[in-house]
Amino acid sequence: MNKFQILVVEDDPPIQNLIAVTLKTHDYKYLLARNAKEAILQASTYNPDVVFLDLGLPDADGVEVIHRIREWSNMPIIVISARSEDEDKIEALDAGADDYLTKPFSVEELLARLRVMQRRLALLDAGKETPESSVYENGTLRIDFAAGCAYLNEEELKLTPIEYRLLCILAKNTGKVLTHKYITQKIWGSAWDTNVASLRVFMATLRKKLEGGQENVSYIQTHVGIGYRMMKVDGKEE
Repeated sequence: MNKFQILVVEDDPPIQNLIAVTLKTHDYKYLLARNAKEAILQASTYNPDVVFLDLGLPDADGVEVIHRIREWSNMPIIVISARSEDEDKIEALDAGADDYLTKPFSVEELLARLRVMQRRLALLDAGKETPESSVYENGTLRIDFAAGCAYLNEEELKLTPIEYRLLCILAKNTGKVLTHKYITQKIWGSAWDTNVASLRVFMATLRKKLEGGQENVSYIQTHVGIGYRMMKVDGKEE
């Protein structure tokens, strides 16, 4: 049995059963919750490795569950929701979700997202996610790779794990245009259309956090139909 444990928060029995059977078939341990109250209780009691979270719960919005969990834990949260509007995705990501999968979804994509989370957690545990002693500076942006933190104007940026990884990928390739395929392969291990759509949402939230309150400062340049590039600001090199 895989020691990796997933909390599945879903009130729709067929979907909950689909996810549970998929996890069981691939030897994952899992817990089930049908509402927000159960979700918060299970998360705080068992401290699962990953949470699969539906937003449309009967007793509270799933975004509230994200807020509650983020008060005490950084456990990865993958939202699985029928809400497909960018506004819904942005709200969930801003609240602290790490990934967003839109219903209907394939079990192959669900498992792929889970494997990405496993690899990321394993790298973090092994201390191999970033170089041990390296700091990136660009304008008023500073990334401490060893600490896994980013700062803007000396204030720490509140980034989700995926936002932080996106920022690192762009920073380490400052001045280069990175394609959608390259970035999604690095983040999710695949280049499905749903990943590209999620990338646009994550990039929008990251850009908002990087450029909020700074007039005429643009760190990330969009190349329509191609990808994104980290721009050099105030002449500071990588």
